[in-house]
Amino acid sequence: MRYFKKILRFALPYRRYGFLNIFFNILYALFSALSFAALIPMLDVLFQQNEPVTSPPVYEGIGSLQAYLKQSLYYQVSEVAGDDKMMALVWVIGLVLILFFLKNIFNYLAMYFITFLRNGVLKDLRNAMYEKIVTLPISFYSEKKKGDVIARITSDVLEIQHSFLSILELIIREPLTILFTIAVMFFISVKLTLFVFIFIPLAGLIISRIGKSLKRKSDRVQAEQGAFLSIVEETLGGLRVIKAFNAESRFRKVFETSTSRFFHFSNSLLNRQNLASPTGEFLGILVIGVLLWFGGKMVLVEETLDAASFIAYMGLAYNILTPAKAISKASYGVRKGNAAAERVLHILETENPLKDPEDGREINGFKESVTLSEVCFSYEAEQVLDHFSLMVKKGQTVALVGQSGSGKSTIANLVTRFYDVDSGSIQIDGTDIRSVSKASLRQLMGLVTQDSILFNDTVRNNILLGKEGASQEEVEEAARIANAHDFIMQLPKGYDTNIGDSGNKLSGGQKQRLSIARAVLKNPPIMILDEATSALDTESERLVQDALEKMMQNRTSLVIAHRLSTIQNADLIVVLQKGKIVEQGTHQELISRKGIYHKLVNMQQLA
Repeated sequence: MRYFKKILRFALPYRRYGFLNIFFNILYALFSALSFAALIPMLDVLFQQNEPVTSPPVYEGIGSLQAYLKQSLYYQVSEVAGDDKMMALVWVIGLVLILFFLKNIFNYLAMYFITFLRNGVLKDLRNAMYEKIVTLPISFYSEKKKGDVIARITSDVLEIQHSFLSILELIIREPLTILFTIAVMFFISVKLTLFVFIFIPLAGLIISRIGKSLKRKSDRVQAEQGAFLSIVEETLGGLRVIKAFNAESRFRKVFETSTSRFFHFSNSLLNRQNLASPTGEFLGILVIGVLLWFGGKMVLVEETLDAASFIAYMGLAYNILTPAKAISKASYGVRKGNAAAERVLHILETENPLKDPEDGREINGFKESVTLSEVCFSYEAEQVLDHFSLMVKKGQTVALVGQSGSGKSTIANLVTRFYDVDSGSIQIDGTDIRSVSKASLRQLMGLVTQDSILFNDTVRNNILLGKEGASQEEVEEAARIANAHDFIMQLPKGYDTNIGDSGNKLSGGQKQRLSIARAVLKNPPIMILDEATSALDTESERLVQDALEKMMQNRTSLVIAHRLSTIQNADLIVVLQKGKIVEQGTHQELISRKGIYHKLVNMQQLA
């Protein structure tokens, strides 16, 4: 239940719906008991057990309350119907119908208001999950499978709604229904009701033992669901490679193995869960059977209970079964919901290591330089940067080159604060980037990556990601600078053309130019280019390179280069090896030294 309390805080904004639900559930529970009690006078009239009451009864104390209420009702019936038995029967049936009608109206109103609470919590929980997902650092997702995260925000949150939030309704309605029903049962026969209490704890003990292992079984089901969703996500992302290498059968086997485990885990869970209903019903009918024997003895042998009261009593006893079954089922739901809530709260309560400063300090503008001082950084146990220092002055184009794993992309990730340095500092105009808000820091920077990350939307909306609210003229100007305007106008709907999932309706060069247009529209003072042309053919590279050069004019640029021909005009070229600077200078200076850079250039020319 500790997870239930944490989830319950999401219900606070909707508490008025909760109070209305409680109010109508109390009325439902009350009228549920009264509707069965009202069967007694109807049965008395039907079996001609009562005589017309011509004078109002006199109240003689709590001991005679049952008789007083019964005679008062018969007096009212006699006042309306007189000696006409059929009129009396119609009047009593009308009373029963009204009570059952009110009971069901209150039941509907209770469910009506709880719907707003349940769906509101579901919405807010998903919103909080999504906000947390986009807030957590990129490093978090190098440890978690995307499919597992998707499973937590979809099926796990839904499981919480089905289990925990259904408890909110059951907590009030079902116990009160049982309480009011038992009160009326006591009112009819104390002896018979005490006899019932002998069997209720026994039934509860048997039912509770069935559900003890449900949380563990539910844990396995939900974890396996996350596993096969991850396989689906990876398959869709790498479908071309899978088909190219004829690996469909291998991935199918992996997926089928996962779904087979899910099949077995689900069977075990559901079979245990499904045992609750028949067990509860059989135990309930067992109690009813014992009641029939004991109550029948009171009616036929002892004559301490009249037949009409006994039949109504049996209806009340059966009326306890439905809420009792619902409570036992709900207790299983809590155990399943516990497992789902634990997975959801793991995301929500994960501490974000990249925190904004408490004072909310922001950095406004860029005036002098970006400085990396004695920066060390490791991915887990592998050190990537070792006491790395570099200054990028305003207006400079600085290129980082080196073999894969030398730390080039890591520097871009640290400058944008996707990761934090292990030691050392990164400063903009002398201000440590950890002492300012991430939003204000990233507002100064534009990013163009090797993989053109576009979204399933129109061309216009993909470019507008750089500056929401920009005019059409600004969007087109950014596209022209990126050499993208001409091909955009040739698309079926121009700027309103949907480019498909990840921009798959476009070529690689077109996607990259859209990414550049997005960065141009943002118009940041610092531009970071992470191998922006390495995946392009020669013609596309020329167009993209031309767009990049136009974009970098009058800007400070940090260029991570794979193709060295694209950085010959850089103000400073820094050569990295195993996280350290081994050479730096202009293109001509480094060529004349005939060192590592010269070797890299010759290798690419020979290739």
